[in-house]
Amino acid sequence: MIPIRDNIPSDRIPFINYSIIVLNLIFFLFELTLPQTQLKSFFDYFGILPIRYSNPDIAGHFTITEQIIPFFSSMFLHGGWLHLIGNMWILYIFGDNVEDYLGHFVYLIFYLAGGLFSGIFNLFLNFHSHLPTIGASGAIAAIMGAYFMLYPYARVLVLIPIFVFIQFIEVPAFFFLGFWFIIQFLSGTASHSAYGGVAWWAHVGGFIAGTAFIYIIRYFKRIRNWDIYDI
Repeated sequence: MIPIRDNIPSDRIPFINYSIIVLNLIFFLFELTLPQTQLKSFFDYFGILPIRYSNPDIAGHFTITEQIIPFFSSMFLHGGWLHLIGNMWILYIFGDNVEDYLGHFVYLIFYLAGGLFSGIFNLFLNFHSHLPTIGASGAIAAIMGAYFMLYPYARVLVLIPIFVFIQFIEVPAFFFLGFWFIIQFLSGTASHSAYGGVAWWAHVGGFIAGTAFIYIIRYFKRIRNWDIYDI
């Protein structure tokens, strides 16, 4: 299922969401200027390369700051146009409503925290991998988890390709996002991502983080009468 749009309008301009999309595009355009051999080194340095953390001999060549930076820089790197467009399209569809609910500043912190958690989650489940993890999908999975909690009954128009036929249907957000999460989890359990492929566990970790963060935010907002727009 490929999402086309949802039916929840935004009450304000989601300029943080737009800014994140633009930043990802700028970083990707920079990647295109690098020769292939240099691009690999770039991904190894600014992506999350598990062996840098699990192997003491390799870890000793990096400062603490250099080991922390990839957990944030990796969110803005992509391996190709399809990787970039797919992630940014999902962010465009679901991110505006989450930013609407959280407010601009809290949304930015939420996005970065979701990406950070997903990166750590994926690292520990692929602790000896020699391949870097890059992409915004972990942070975007957190946005999807948030949307799942906030707008479960929103309608999402999806495209379903069936052989040579194309079918458009509307489904509840909880069905689309829940189905997506189950696919990520099952793919993660069946894959050997240490040898390459999609970082399924980053998606799973990000989604879990997004749902948990929204649960906590709702608790303080409803039970404690805390207004997140005040910060």
